[in-house]
Parts: sequence; C-alpha cells; structure tokens
Amino acid sequence: MPSRRPRDEGQVAIEFVGTVPLILLLVAAVWECVLIGYAFSLAGNAADEGARAGAVTGDRGVCEAAAGKHISGAWGMTAECGASGDIYKATVKLKIPVLHPGLNFGEITGTGGAAMEKE
Repeated sequence: MPSRRPRDEGQVAIEFVGTVPLILLLVAAVWECVLIGYAFSLAGNAADEGARAGAVTGDRGVCEAAAGKHISGAWGMTAECGASGDIYKATVKLKIPVLHPGLNFGEITGTGGAAMEKE
C-alpha cells in the first residue's frame, strides 16, 4: 500500500476556501448585470406606456401615472411627459440598482413616444 505524502493533506480544503470568494464575486457581478438589464427594460416599457396614455388624453398626470403603474417605489422612478409637435414623448428615469433595487448608484433613462390622437 502506497503511503500518503503528509504535505498534501488538506490541499482540497485550501483550494476550496480560495475559490469560493471568487465564485461568489462572479455570481454577484452576473446578478448586477441582470438587474441593470432589467432596469433598462422597465424604463423603456414604462416610457412607452406613459407616452401611449399621454397621446390619448394629452394629460401629463395620466402619462406619469401610466408610466409608474408597474414600477415599485424601490426603483426611484421619475417621469417627464409632454407633447412635442404631433408626438407625445415620455422620459422615465430609474435608479441603477446595486445587488438590490433599494440600493442605488446612478440613473437609467428610457424614452418613448406616440403619435397624438386627435378627435
């Protein structure tokens, strides 16, 4: 029976302890990318919904309400709406999340427009 070399004992445990923080850091980075992508999607969709509602009614309040209908307060949404010629435009800003929507470090802007509906 071959003898075990005493200097190799515990090597797997040391490698595991060394790689776990790197794996967790990679998972956190991927999660942050997912949150940022989701925030871009939310901002664009909210701006489109607000612009559509504003184009029908011409009311800034209706536009802002429609833009924020599906976005929780954790995203820190602000909306700006108004007519620009025959187009009703909406701009939605969301705070960029850090690992969770409640922790923020910047803003993402989504814009949308819809043709004014005249009666």
